[in-house]
Amino acid sequence: MPEPTTTFTAGELPVEVYATEREMGIAAAERAGASIRDAVARHGQARVVIATGNSQFAFVEALRDQDVPWSQVTVFHMDEYVGIAADHSAAFRRWIRERIEEPFRPAAVHYIEGDAPDAQAEADRYEALLREAPLDLVCMGIGENGHLAFNEPYEADFDDERWARIITLTDESVKQQVGEGHFPDEASTPRTAISLTIPALLSGASVQVCAPESRKAAAVAATVTQDISPAVPSTKLREAPHATLFLEPSSAGLLPATS
Repeated sequence: MPEPTTTFTAGELPVEVYATEREMGIAAAERAGASIRDAVARHGQARVVIATGNSQFAFVEALRDQDVPWSQVTVFHMDEYVGIAADHSAAFRRWIRERIEEPFRPAAVHYIEGDAPDAQAEADRYEALLREAPLDLVCMGIGENGHLAFNEPYEADFDDERWARIITLTDESVKQQVGEGHFPDEASTPRTAISLTIPALLSGASVQVCAPESRKAAAVAATVTQDISPAVPSTKLREAPHATLFLEPSSAGLLPATS
């Protein structure tokens, strides 16, 4: 397993910086594999939430080399645009299908149906699935504006009673989706999505946060240094000792030198 070049704790959150994005991905994948194997050994199955997006590429690629009992794993994802078809190039369902379901063949994959006729009913349905049993592992990233899933600045509710809800994307999140190449322009980017909430994401027995790339550096620095508040939703991670933040030099580039 790659060794981090730097480790520190931000509040209660362990932070690990690796020499390259590839090493970061390998470390996160090895940790995820161990968490899944432990869950299966303890109660015969594992329930795992996996984020989508460019920040997860190194992690998911490294999962291919892990000994994971996928036949005993149920997979969830974090969010989906309202009104988008499952085969749309930007659909998070498509991302999970192509990068998780098809290569790994888990026991089950539960998808958020963004184009369901009733988005609220779909959020209710997905929340019920999430609550059927505890989540063993949540693997996520941090948005450029500090969002977790699509829990947006100033709108995120750290004490939300819901585990899945309809949210409205901020302009910053829309620009990020365009910048990552998921949509050709802001006008074609959906403005609402069904998203897991902060309490749902942090309910996992183990939480892994992979946040590579220089475009995430400001959000990472804010996560570590700013007051814990919905203004920067990712600051809530500092109260999560069961989480680990995985970084590489570019995304750690704006961290205080004392870290």
